[in-house]
Amino acid sequence: MRCFGEGDALYERYHDEEWGRPVTDERGLFERLSLEAFQSGLAWITILRKREAFRAAFAGFEPDAVAEFGERDVERLLADAGIVRNRAKIEATIANARATAGLRQAGTSLPELVWGHRPAPAPAPVSWKDVRPVAPESAALAKELRRRGFRFVGPTTLYALMQACGLVNDHLADCPARAPIEAAAR
Repeated sequence: MRCFGEGDALYERYHDEEWGRPVTDERGLFERLSLEAFQSGLAWITILRKREAFRAAFAGFEPDAVAEFGERDVERLLADAGIVRNRAKIEATIANARATAGLRQAGTSLPELVWGHRPAPAPAPVSWKDVRPVAPESAALAKELRRRGFRFVGPTTLYALMQACGLVNDHLADCPARAPIEAAAR
């Protein structure tokens, strides 16, 4: 039995094929960082159901393309019923695209920064009560990203990013996805 997502085909596919598998490319990390920010205060399944609309609205989450968005794009996005229409989150996504490009100009990258804050492996959680909402590394990453101009990057959001992108494996101990995720991380 899956540790989450049971009974919803989209959620099951996300659990089985994506959550916890390593994401190391800039576009992939930028997309997940953006979606985690949009998820703040909402159920993750809401974001999953709108994911394709988000991709269409945000130029496939190509950071350089999103970095070029202006006020017309913000207004277009606020009118797009296919996504979460929150001005602060939309503007943060654009700011984060610009900050992602800025990292490259500064001689580093979003993947280097994110993966440079990977927590040490932890014992497999037995239940969801054993899964922490933040880690010292997610707090340090939040501080560093904010220093570099990123927004909507709190420690909890970044820990969720770490879970989603394979920096930590929080599949429960008896979840059938846990072992394949551990193998993928090696």
